Amino acid sequence: VQLVESGGGSVQTGGSLILSCVASGFTFDSAVIGWFRQAPGKEREGVACISTNDDARVYYGDSVRGRFTISSDSGKRTVYLRMKNLMPDDTAVYYCATDPLYPGFAGPMWFETLAAGIAGVWGQGTQVTVSS
Repeated sequence: VQLVESGGGSVQTGGSLILSCVASGFTFDSAVIGWFRQAPGKEREGVACISTNDDARVYYGDSVRGRFTISSDSGKRTVYLRMKNLMPDDTAVYYCATDPLYPGFAGPMWFETLAAGIAGVWGQGTQVTVSS
């Protein structure tokens, strides 16, 4: 199982970025895949997650709801995180994550389960820097 992120970079306040996460090694269409972020000196924070089956359920962290959009493309085995109206507080390393054995759907429990660190697969992370 492997997750590879790309698309990070540096933008000014109010700018936009699109992150991509290419997945391999598991059944893409029956998983929950999502994004966390971690800023220096802060705990890892759940950003967004999506159920990649036909349900396509999505869930967002409070700090990004309304500004970020998560989507998936099963043909490309890729999950996207479209980020707009970026602010300096969005500066962090963004990680793609999944647990192929997770039995549920996208929601707050998925964030809690992955953050617990007991199971799950994580990408290497991509840096997002927002300057004021």
